[in-house]
Amino acid sequence: MYSDIVKKGVERTPHRSLFKASGLTDEELNRPLIGVVSSKNEIIPGHVMLDKIAEAVKAGVRIAGGTPLEFPAIGVCDGIAMGHVGMKYSLASRELIADSIESMAIAHGFDALVLIPNCDKIVPGMLIAASRLNIPAIICSGGPMLSMNFKGKDRDLNTTFEAVGAFKAGTIDEMGLLELEEAACPTCGSCSGMFTANSMNCLCEVLGMALPGNGTIPAVYSERIRLAKQAGMKIMELLERNIRPRDIITPDSLYNALRVDMALGCSTNSMLHLPAIAYEAKAPISLEYANEISEATPNLCHLAPAGDHHVQDLYAAGGVTAVMNELAKADLLKLDTITVTGKTQGENIKGHEVKDYSVIRPLDNPYSKTGGIAVLKGNLAPDGSVVKRSAVAKEMLQHEGPAKVYDSEDEAIAAIYAGEIKSGDVVVIRYEGPKGGPGMREMLSPTSAICGMGLDKEVALITDGRFSGATRGAAIGHVSPEAMEGGPIAFIKNGDIVQIDITNGILNVKISDEEMESRKQNWTPNEPKIKSGYLRRYSKLVSSAMQGAVMLDD
Repeated sequence: MYSDIVKKGVERTPHRSLFKASGLTDEELNRPLIGVVSSKNEIIPGHVMLDKIAEAVKAGVRIAGGTPLEFPAIGVCDGIAMGHVGMKYSLASRELIADSIESMAIAHGFDALVLIPNCDKIVPGMLIAASRLNIPAIICSGGPMLSMNFKGKDRDLNTTFEAVGAFKAGTIDEMGLLELEEAACPTCGSCSGMFTANSMNCLCEVLGMALPGNGTIPAVYSERIRLAKQAGMKIMELLERNIRPRDIITPDSLYNALRVDMALGCSTNSMLHLPAIAYEAKAPISLEYANEISEATPNLCHLAPAGDHHVQDLYAAGGVTAVMNELAKADLLKLDTITVTGKTQGENIKGHEVKDYSVIRPLDNPYSKTGGIAVLKGNLAPDGSVVKRSAVAKEMLQHEGPAKVYDSEDEAIAAIYAGEIKSGDVVVIRYEGPKGGPGMREMLSPTSAICGMGLDKEVALITDGRFSGATRGAAIGHVSPEAMEGGPIAFIKNGDIVQIDITNGILNVKISDEEMESRKQNWTPNEPKIKSGYLRRYSKLVSSAMQGAVMLDD
C-alpha cells in the first residue's frame, strides 16, 4: 500500500504516534488509508449538507475494510459571488482546489480518495486533482436542489436574477420580487437547472468517475445517502483492482462526455472544464473536436434555462443513464469504457430506458439535430468562442447589429439598467477573460437583466469572459484570444456591425482587415484590474479559455 510510507517500519514510529494522537488504532492503521475530501461549508446551499454525505461515505469505506480520513476543500458559491469582484475568484478557485488536494494526498500518503463536491468549480477542481494524482478515486456529489412550483411555474435561481431586470423595467413590484426570493431555492443542493454544477455532476457519470445517479438524485432524497455509502464501498474495490482515474478518463470517455453534454444541453462552462480535465488526464481535446461532435449529436433535453424542466424531472425520466441508453441506440457512444463501477459504460446503462419522453426526447424527435453547445469562429474570435445554442431563441440564431462596447461587466450592467441598450444591439464586454479579468467572471447579471427586460430575442451579448450555466439568450462567451492578449475583441468600437451566425458557427465584426490591423497598431492593453495576491499570480500563469484556462507551469 502507498500509505506504508507514513505508517510502516521502525522509522515511522513518530508518524504512527501522531496518527494515534488523532484516535486511530493499530487495526485502523493496518488498513488502507482513504482520503475523504469534503467541500462542506455553511455558505453554498449545495454544500451545507455534505457532512451527511461524508459520514455515509466513511461508513461505506469502513464496511469494505478501509480507514477513512476526512479533510476539507474550499468552495466559492457562484450565485453569491455573482456581479461583484468576488466572481473573479470563482474559476481561479478551481486550481486552488486541485493544488490543495494534491498537497494533502501526497503529504499524508493516501491510498485512494473519495471526492465530495457539488457545485461549479469544485467538481472540475476535484476531477483535475484525481487525474493529476492518478491514485484510485471516485466522485460522490451532493445532488441537485428541488425546484418548487410558484404561481404556476417551477422556479430556480435564474428566475431571481431575471426578476431583478423585470423590477428595473417596472414589470414586477417589490413584493413580487420578495415572494420569488422566498420560493426560488426551496431546498439545499446544487441549483436546480442544467447549470454548471449539475452539468458537471452529470458528466462525472459519463466520464465514468461517479456511480450512476450521481448527477440527478436530488440532494434531499435518502437515495443520495445510500449512493454515498456505495461510493465508500466501491473505492475499496477500485483500490484492490488498481483502477485509476487515467484508466477511466480516456479519449473514449471524453468523447462520451462531449456527446452527452450536447444531448443534455449542458452549461458552456463544460467547454472550460472538460479540456482542463483532459489536459491533466494526458488526453487533450480541442473545441474543434467538440464542435464536430455537436454537429452530429441530437439535443434531447431542454432543462432550465433552455426550457421549463429541472434536474428532478430528468431524474424521474430515467437520469443520465437513460439519456446515454437513448444515444446508444444510434451508436453514438463508446460503450466499452471502464467506469468506477468496475463495469463498462455499456453494462452500466443496459436496460435503463427513458421513462418520460417529454423530458428526454426520442432520437427521432429531438429539439434539434445538433447539440446544445456550439463553437463560433471568425475575425472577432479567431481561436473560437462558445454559446449555449439550445438556450438561444430562434430569432437570434442569426443576427447583425451595432456594437455597444464596455471594458468591464460593471460598466455593462450600469448601461443596461440605465436603459442604454436598444433592440438590435450587440453588447460587447471585454477585459474579462482569464488574464484580463483576471479570473474570467461569469456574467449572469447582465444576461438576466437583458432577459428580465424582455430583450433576449432582440439583443446579443459577447464577451471574452464567460456566462453562467443559468444564462439563456444569444450570450457568446470565451472569445479568444482575449482582449488582454490583443485579441480582435480589444479593437472593436461602438457602432461596428457584428455578425452572429450560430447556425453556421460564425462570429465576425464587419470591418476590413486593413482597419483591424490599423487599430491593432494603435492599441495598448488596459491596466490589470487586480495587481496583488493570488489573482495577480493566476493572471500570469493562466492559459486561454480555449485551452481550458489551466495554469501552465512555464
